[in-house]
Amino acid sequence: PHPTSSRYCSQSPRCCVVGVATLNQWALDFEGNLRRIKASISRARSLSCTYLLGPELSVTGYGCEDHFLELDTETHSWEALCALLRDGFTESIVVDVGMPIVHRGVRYNCRVVMLDGKILLIRPKRCLADDGNYREPRYFTPWRRTNTVENYHLPDVVRAVHGQETCPFGDAILRFDDTTLGFETCEELFTPDAPHIRLALNGVEIIANGSGSHHQLRKLNQRLDLIQSPTRKMGGVYLYANCRGCDGGRLYYDGCSCVVSNGDLVAQGSQFAV
Repeated sequence: PHPTSSRYCSQSPRCCVVGVATLNQWALDFEGNLRRIKASISRARSLSCTYLLGPELSVTGYGCEDHFLELDTETHSWEALCALLRDGFTESIVVDVGMPIVHRGVRYNCRVVMLDGKILLIRPKRCLADDGNYREPRYFTPWRRTNTVENYHLPDVVRAVHGQETCPFGDAILRFDDTTLGFETCEELFTPDAPHIRLALNGVEIIANGSGSHHQLRKLNQRLDLIQSPTRKMGGVYLYANCRGCDGGRLYYDGCSCVVSNGDLVAQGSQFAV
């Protein structure tokens, strides 16, 4: 794991240390993926981070393909998540990971945000990638209910950790004592009605994007332009976390996790590694 951190300070005395993790996850390697997530959290803590963003579907690996349709894939994801909650890896740090979750009989590509042994929010992906190498609608359903949150009943394995029975599920932001945190996931950044537009106009200061983006010539230029342009116009911090390397399939994920503040690229991870 290669977390990249940046210290963002506004004109007021508030100061927030945030981190983005570049992980080389492997499809269905639950033990290895969990080990790398734990290592990234430990590294983020050593850098005094209070929020760590991980890549899209970081618990399972992005390229599970039709294995996403198997219930065991979600079951093992919850088991890995419970290890983070049980072993203290969410104490005093907000941890953001990705995994598939079935809600009311529908499978979603979700981000799970945790703090102090509790799940704060499950945020399903609103727009799915369905072009080129991407076939997300084959496995997942997009969340179409903007600004809507439902009650999600957590599985027994999660309840057994700290007794939490339910958590919010849907399109929401998290408001802390000193800042607000909003979310979008990978493909949503490239859409005409990208969530970051509404989030910024509603005063969200930090926008986090967990992504699973493969390498394509000059795609990085487009990605950075889409990230820098809105933060330059509306202010705030944009966090982008991506996988790097192969995950057992035919794609190479090109990393370049970054932190952008008010349109300026203040931190960026590497694109390639041996």
